[in-house]
Formats: sequence, C-alpha cells, structure tokens
Amino acid sequence: MTNPIRRALAALLTLTCLGALSAQAATGVQGPVPPAFQNRLMVGLFEEAGQNWMRDSDVPWDARYRYFTKGWADNWGYGARDGAWATSFFTETKAQGFVPVVTYYQLFGEPGGGEQQTLAKLKNATTMRAYFEDVKLLLQRAKAYGGPVVVHVEPDAVGFLQFQTNSNSHAAAAIAASGMPELAGLPDTVAGWSLAFLQLRKAVGANNVVLGLHISAWASGKDIAFNSLTDPLQPEVDKVVAFINPAGLAANATGSTYDVLVGDPLDRDADFYRLTQGADHTWDMSDTASITSRSYNRYAEWLRLFNQTTGKRWVLWQIPLGNSNHLNVNNSGGARQGYKDNRTEYFFGASGDAHRRKFANVGVIALMYGAGAGGQSSYQNDLATDGQPYLKKRAGAFLQAGGLSLPAAGTTLPPPGGGTPDAGTPPVDAGTPPTDGGVDGGTDGGTRPDAGTMDGGTGSSDAGTSSDPSKYGFESSTQGWSASGAALSPVSTSTSKAYAGTRSLAVTFNGTSGKGTVAVANAAVPAGRTVTFRFWLPTGSKLLGVQPYALEGAAANWRWTGTWFAVGSLKAGAWNTVTVKLPSGSTTPLYQLGVEFQTSGTWKGTAYLDAVTW
Repeated sequence: MTNPIRRALAALLTLTCLGALSAQAATGVQGPVPPAFQNRLMVGLFEEAGQNWMRDSDVPWDARYRYFTKGWADNWGYGARDGAWATSFFTETKAQGFVPVVTYYQLFGEPGGGEQQTLAKLKNATTMRAYFEDVKLLLQRAKAYGGPVVVHVEPDAVGFLQFQTNSNSHAAAAIAASGMPELAGLPDTVAGWSLAFLQLRKAVGANNVVLGLHISAWASGKDIAFNSLTDPLQPEVDKVVAFINPAGLAANATGSTYDVLVGDPLDRDADFYRLTQGADHTWDMSDTASITSRSYNRYAEWLRLFNQTTGKRWVLWQIPLGNSNHLNVNNSGGARQGYKDNRTEYFFGASGDAHRRKFANVGVIALMYGAGAGGQSSYQNDLATDGQPYLKKRAGAFLQAGGLSLPAAGTTLPPPGGGTPDAGTPPVDAGTPPTDGGVDGGTDGGTRPDAGTMDGGTGSSDAGTSSDPSKYGFESSTQGWSASGAALSPVSTSTSKAYAGTRSLAVTFNGTSGKGTVAVANAAVPAGRTVTFRFWLPTGSKLLGVQPYALEGAAANWRWTGTWFAVGSLKAGAWNTVTVKLPSGSTTPLYQLGVEFQTSGTWKGTAYLDAVTW
C-alpha cells in the first residue's frame, strides 16, 4: 500500500473511529518539555536503593524511580533526621547513569487514618507542619545534589481530595496555619496544599527539581478508563481541570506552576483483576478501536484533551509489566510468574513505534514501568516466547538505537515509515545524524582531515603542530573539563590523538556499562550558536550513542538542549563531527557544556574530544 493511500485510510479511520483525535493533527501537542527529560521519550523503571539490576542490564535506561513514604527523613528511625536517605538515592542513581524520580507518597502515612482521611489530615495544623518540614528537607537535599530530580507529588491524593471536597478546591485546610514561615502567604485551602510544593521549591531554590502533579483517571467521579466508557471525555477533563487550576496549574501566588502531569494506566496487571475480582481491565490494542471502548485510543484521547486544556505534558508511571506469556500466578520470583497484561506489548511490541509516536503526540514524555503491588509481573521475570526478558530486550533495542525525539509544542511526530512532520518538528529519531551524516574527516588513526579550516576559526592542517585556535583544545590542560558517571574514569590530556594541535581530551571508559558525561562549567557560548565537537570513536568500542549538550542555569529554568548521535552513524577509527545548536534565547555563560555517552558491556577503552568551537 502506498504512503498516500495509507495516510488517506489512516485519516478516514481517525475521523470515524477516533473522533476528537483529528484535532490533534490540527493543533499539535502543547506545552514545554522540562529539560530533565532531554527532549526525548524517556523510559524508566522502579528500583529500590542498593539494587543494581538496571545498571547490570546493559540497557541505557533514562530514569529510576522509588517511593518516599512516611519515615524516609530519618531512615525510619535508623538515622538522624537529615534526609541522608534521599541523598544516597540521588547520588547512587546518578552514578548508574539515570535521572532520579521520587514518588512522594507520604500523606497517606501521616497519623490520622488512610486515604479516606486525606482531607482531615490537611485540616490538622500539627500534621501539616511536620509534613511540610519533610517536603522542605527533600527539596533541600535535591538542591544540594544539583542534578535533575523529578518529584511526583502524592499519587491519587488530588483525586481523593476532589471527592472529599465535592470538587471545591477552596475547602478549608491548614497551610499557612501550619506555621511554616515559607507558607505564610498561601491560602488555607486544599488548593493551598498543592501550591505549598511550588512555594517550598521556590523558597529553597531547588530549581533543578521538576514537579509532577498526579491526575487519577477517576478523579471526576467517573472512571473514564474502565467503566464510564460512553460518557464524553471533555466534560470529565474540564471538571478535574477546574479543580486543579487553582492548585498549581493556573497562575497563582507562588509565581510558578507544576511542570508535568503524571498518570497511571493501571496499578496492577490486568489479569490480576480478572482472576481475583472478575473485572475486565484489559485495553483493546487496535488502532481502530472506538474512543467509547475500553482501549488505548480512549486513554490517549483523555491524555490529549488534558494536554490541550492545560498545556502540560504527561509522565505515564507505574505501568504494569505483564505480557501475554506470563503464567497468571502470584509472582514468587520464578521465571514467567505474574499476571498477563498487554501494556508492555502495546508500547514495545510489533506496533510499538507507531504507538510510542501516538502517545508522544498527545503529550507523553516518559514511560515509567513498575509493579504497583506485590505478586505482579516484574521486569526480572517477564520472559517472552523467545525466552528473553520482554521489556529489557525490546526497550533496550529502542534506547540503544537512540530513542525517539519529542515533538515541539504545536507540532506532531509523523507516522513511522512516511508522512511529513509539521514545521518545527525535531528529527524523528534522537540518534539521527545531521545531513552530512555527522561525520567529518579522515579514517587514518590520529590524522585530521586535509582541510585546515574548522567552524569558528582556522587551524593548522598538520596534526603534529601545536597550533589549535579552538575554544577548548586541551593543549596544556583539561581546561576545567571533568568526568562523571560510573562508566568513566577521570579525564586527562593526551598526545595519542589530536584533531588540531598536539593534544586532545582522553575520555577513558573503565568497563562499567551505563552512562557517563564529560563537561565544563560556565562556557561562554553566545545565544543561538552551534557548538561543534570533534570526537574520535575507537574501533571495537561498546559505545551506543554520543550526545553533545548544553545545560542552562536557573535563569533559563535549567533548560537542556542536546542531540543524540547513534554510534552506527559515526565512523570508527576516525574523527567525527558532532554538534548541538543552542536556542536563540539561550543564556550565557552556560551552567554546563558537555558530551554524554552511553555504553554497554564491560568494555574498557579510550575515546577523545578535541577542537570544541562555536
């Protein structure tokens, strides 16, 4: 079937079966992507502190999440109340190459009852003072850590509060009345509770923290995903948005809003509900399923309407790990144990590319997998029919190939295999090289190309001379560049290779798989410039991708700009050109300029950087 016919048929199916999804193409996805997400569809997993399955999987996962419950602040009585437990999680996660994600689930553990007493707890000034002291401590530890941290605020709490207040976000609560000095200017309302996270982030100065507000699919009073299937979605979205707008989505007294929305497609494997409760929680995977059916199309439309109405992107969290080859038994750790589901197969099965693009086009920027309760399927034993771990193998191939760049605001990604993106849409695959293939120059070891001219200046055509006009040429020192991440040893200058002059920066991989970065602080790159790096790719390496990037500081809300180059697009045993173009309004100096690497396997070797110019 030709591309025009396929696109025409797809358009017809959209009109007849997907209803309002046609508006998606006209308006495009809305809202910015927080820099912590690096403008690509992130894939993460749940993992407890001290565990190393993610690190040892040889998959370049993006994020690692875990719960912070009541007692975390003093390690459940085994330490001082200094938040060291959080610091350990942040630093351990960064060392393994992942972004730390905190699911802050403390409110239900506060004294006074469980979920049904959520509103009552908010009215108790003593409870709220202790609660917000812990929130402040978390943000202080995150600020001291310095790297990106995503804080997912209280799963389902907003939904329970909407029920318990009859959708009145101005219902009384003890926020300023808690006595926290930082909260003195906030309203003593349910909305004020949600605003307190924004206010404390500002008061602490934790600008590296991304705040996500959890939106339950049943918060409007109708379970749009499983039960109220014939009800129109927009009125249910509007009801929830009206409740949460004063709570941190619309302009408010803190001067900021929540960065992302967080949703959970299901908290347990679908067949767990079928077998133990007689409830059908399986979604139809068909791309032609009606939005009035129990289907991914209906859920995607709900996400889209929220994105269009609020201008916020989505993180999908705690996605079940079951697949059709599980045994439908309580998971005791054995191979294939757990319950069946199709949520891994939808995003990473045969049609995974198209489904990932569909959900990116409705605002999804991250897929976070993890069991929401004991006895469910796990990524350690989710074996497929080929005997291989389902998510590890398939998500691993997706991430190792460079992943998927996210659509810019007002645009959509094209369908796989054809179609034209809207103007301004970034490259479809994060690892796609620039038009010149991302490669520049010779193939003989250590010799730069014959042409003696580089972007930003004229250099010597003889790699054996000391002439190097680059901003960073590493002729006499590392010029402030340093390495981080478990995969890398400290950097040094070296005469083994040189693109210009006689030296370059040696980047040594120590045999640990995962991610690593080499970077410098305070690079004075003017706004909108393209930064060019010369990168020597050694033969036989286990490198998967290279990402030059720029990270701006607090004045630009920690904006991240980066471009992934899949190693398959580069030449081994040669100097390659990789670039990153800064936004037209970028700030200077940069907080950080650098290159991120992804590697798999226990490979040891050295790559080189040289001639960094703009």
